[in-house]
Amino acid sequence: MSCCKRKIRSKREKGANHHNKKGVAGCCAKTTIAPLDRVKILLQAHNHHYKHLGVFSALCAVPKKEGYLGLYKGNGAMMIRIFPYGAIQFMSFDHYKKLITTKLGISGHIHRLMAGSMAGMTAVICTYPLDMVRVRLAFQVKGEHTYTGIVHAFKTIYAKEGGFRGFYRGLMPTIVGMAPYAGVSFFTFGTLKSVGLSSAPTLLGRPSSDNPNVLVLKTHINLLCGGIAGAIAQTISYPLDVTRRRMQLGTVLPDSEKCLTMLKTLKYVYGHHGIRRGLYRGLSLNYIRCVPSQAVAFTTYELMKQFLHLN
Repeated sequence: MSCCKRKIRSKREKGANHHNKKGVAGCCAKTTIAPLDRVKILLQAHNHHYKHLGVFSALCAVPKKEGYLGLYKGNGAMMIRIFPYGAIQFMSFDHYKKLITTKLGISGHIHRLMAGSMAGMTAVICTYPLDMVRVRLAFQVKGEHTYTGIVHAFKTIYAKEGGFRGFYRGLMPTIVGMAPYAGVSFFTFGTLKSVGLSSAPTLLGRPSSDNPNVLVLKTHINLLCGGIAGAIAQTISYPLDVTRRRMQLGTVLPDSEKCLTMLKTLKYVYGHHGIRRGLYRGLSLNYIRCVPSQAVAFTTYELMKQFLHLN
């Protein structure tokens, strides 16, 4: 009996470590691109201090105006959010993939696409209030602070913007955009991995450090596949990301009454700023942040699977 209990406990501890490593993967990825995230939010919502600038000029202007710590404004809320977000996303991806395979009998590339989309939506819904607070803090410019910190932002939004519902402003474009983003991301990475290992196992792969019978991608190939997956997925979903940010900022923006719904926001941004300087403003910056972010996330995930002997 005690032997069975030890086995059960061992499986539970192994599962906990498995999910924790996924959260660590998300934290590592987001930490590397926090300054890019902050500048992207400023450009997407046309902050009046930086709206006349391009991507690289804005990256230089923020430290001059707000100091180098200004590049990390909102980073505290992001780090609180990203650990559960990354853990929930990767954990639910594994569960959804098994569920789709066993219950629906779907396998191959399609089940990765479906599981990735469902995992992304699950993670977003669970952590959305923290994302809302992060965006509000990141949009603030030195000398014009509406919120003094994370707790104050939570209290203010709850008191002035309709209680708990205020934290879910912009959820619709987030969900609509997350389905293709997460789905295409996992689908592309999984496909590149399987095609690479099957077509050129010697060139692209190596035996796993925890299980020589399992072939895994070499680290630099992992980074490349993760970066490509992120870039493709972001291109498809980027206009909805711009829509989400504008809706999340709500009353902070002077034109907030024209951005109450997803369709109204899309029409407004397109009508006033067009495609390049509106719906796709900051996309080049997003390529810079997506490639290292997704590359580090998928590579850390794969390496920690080996470190924890999960292959």
